[in-house]
Amino acid sequence: MTGHSDTSKKGKLFPAFSKFAQATAAWTGHPVTFLLALGVVLVWIVSGPIFNYSDTWQLVINTGTTIITFLMVFLIQNTQNRDILTVQLKLSELVLAMQGAENRFAAIEDLSDEELAHLHEECRVRAEHTLSHIEQRKGEREASQSNSKNHQTKAAASQVKPAERSTHTH
Repeated sequence: MTGHSDTSKKGKLFPAFSKFAQATAAWTGHPVTFLLALGVVLVWIVSGPIFNYSDTWQLVINTGTTIITFLMVFLIQNTQNRDILTVQLKLSELVLAMQGAENRFAAIEDLSDEELAHLHEECRVRAEHTLSHIEQRKGEREASQSNSKNHQTKAAASQVKPAERSTHTH
């Protein structure tokens, strides 16, 4: 019964926390929230002389900012985890949908650091090979165009009438 109860709590807790984290991230990322936080700091600064810049006055801002920062770390991490997972899922769907793509890339987030490094090296070598091939084809195309222009120039020159040649040479 305890296991069932834990599953039930997780089933309700995780979605609720996720919704809370998303709403908090959206709210804290808003310009109005920044202005509100700035206002709190300004009120704290202005109230300094009233409290004679006491240790308690300093403790209020230090404690408040520490608590907020501590809690925000977990909310931000939750939001980032969710965001990266959604991006990963979208990329995986694109990889799986592309004909000719290597499906092994659809699940690379599960690889170890060493496996990722090896895969990165494979991709780097393939990219260098592809770039080399592109540059080679570009060079061949430019040479072909250059030869074609020279041939066209020679052909045009050979079609000039002998009388015109003599007038151009003087």
